[in-house]
Amino acid sequence: MDHGLIESLVATRPHPSLGAHADTYGRVIGSWTGELARFQEGKSAASASVEVHFAWVLEGRAIQDVWITPARTERRSNVNDSGLDWYGSTLRVFEPSTGAWNTTWIDPMSQLRIELVGRRQGDDIVQIGTRGGRPIRWIFSEITAASFTWRGHILSVDGVTWTPEVEMKFRRLKP
Repeated sequence: MDHGLIESLVATRPHPSLGAHADTYGRVIGSWTGELARFQEGKSAASASVEVHFAWVLEGRAIQDVWITPARTERRSNVNDSGLDWYGSTLRVFEPSTGAWNTTWIDPMSQLRIELVGRRQGDDIVQIGTRGGRPIRWIFSEITAASFTWRGHILSVDGVTWTPEVEMKFRRLKP
């Protein structure tokens, strides 16, 4: 049943009002596949396939994405024992008054909702927020036309050290 959702949601390009800020996340528009490594106590604890799809939405004024792990080609109907069973979406909206992107991640299965603020720092995109009252940092780095790395950290109880939780290495799928 088609209600015109995709046609009314997805945009072909960023809205002109975004100017150079469109390039912050615009570099990752498209579909990607990769591998995810989860860490516990600084050591690799689990791994899984991952896919992510980014698109301009809402007249090109926002970016929406879908993160899936394990990737759809490897998903089963039963729950993943590793805790790596995500199927969520992020909405990123630029806020001109702060020069930052307000970002909300939602995963209906885990009922997880995380709000972050994203900014370009050099060639990286750094997003800062909280989860369960603890500061988190999510970073897009090593961004090229064909690949990028995404890392998730949580601030240690010492209030100084960022501890790695997740690292994902992506490669672009051909259009």
